[in-house]
Amino acid sequence: MSPRRAADTARPIADDALGAVQKFHQAGAVSFHHFDIPEVREKYRASCAANALTESSEPDVTDHDVADFRVRVYEPRPQDTRTQPTPVVLFLHGGGWLMGDLDTHHSGARRLAVQSGFPVVAVDYRLAPEHPYPAAVDDCRQALRWLSDAGQPHGVTATSISILGDSAGGQLAAVLSNEFHDDPSVAPLCSQVLLYPIVDITRQRMSEGASYRRVSDGFPLVAGTMRWFVDTYVPEDQDRSVPDLSPLLHELPEGLPPALVITVDNDPLADEGGDYAAALARAGCDVTYRHLRGYHHGLFTSAGAITRGEQEFTRIADFLRATAF
Repeated sequence: MSPRRAADTARPIADDALGAVQKFHQAGAVSFHHFDIPEVREKYRASCAANALTESSEPDVTDHDVADFRVRVYEPRPQDTRTQPTPVVLFLHGGGWLMGDLDTHHSGARRLAVQSGFPVVAVDYRLAPEHPYPAAVDDCRQALRWLSDAGQPHGVTATSISILGDSAGGQLAAVLSNEFHDDPSVAPLCSQVLLYPIVDITRQRMSEGASYRRVSDGFPLVAGTMRWFVDTYVPEDQDRSVPDLSPLLHELPEGLPPALVITVDNDPLADEGGDYAAALARAGCDVTYRHLRGYHHGLFTSAGAITRGEQEFTRIADFLRATAF
């Protein structure tokens, strides 16, 4: 069904997302950046828990300490097959580098393990403002190396790794894919899945970008939220155009793993995600790009409440299986 316009926003809203948007407006339509950090973290956890997917079967879940952060391993395979080499998914959560964690994205990581049949390793990287850039990306780099070492306590021998992330996690997934696509020190990368990724955090993008201009109110994450996220994560004197902050601004390497890029149009990040899919194609990457009209940022952490989110998880799992080796 074609998206329709809600009475309290000028943007088109898909039927299955309308209830979530109306609930947000009934609660006062206060976007994330109007709360202080402890409160926004609490509200984000509560929202993700309330909109989580449910499962008919549960993978085994174990947590491990890696340096100054944790990872969570979701193992869906039967016990007697777990010593066999397997494709693995490295899952990098979103939340603006400041409010996500293993629990906010537990539902999505679990769903991908169940539907793909592959182990999923979720990274609980350190958050800003306590740990500003480059803590998050450094932790994710270390997690990829840790996962690639079959001698580590996870006990998984990875034949290939897909790197997946949403929002800030999409940025981290893109950066790792660019940096490690031909690095023999890690397991081969078989795909990258970028869900409404952040790929350009320059002040010019955040002030002049078309989707920043058109999504400035009416949703939990709007242009002001993104500016707050970036200002909290990135030190004031840091060059925001460097490759591990704004990968869209740099020529991408050849030989990148196949990519699935998904954007939603009620999102200040919509345009840069589409631009990045085009940049991947220009670099010779095999790209599948999907733009979902009528949906807002947070679709994948609200997939238990928005039907399209659950449907997209199934398509993502299909892509993971199709590209694995």
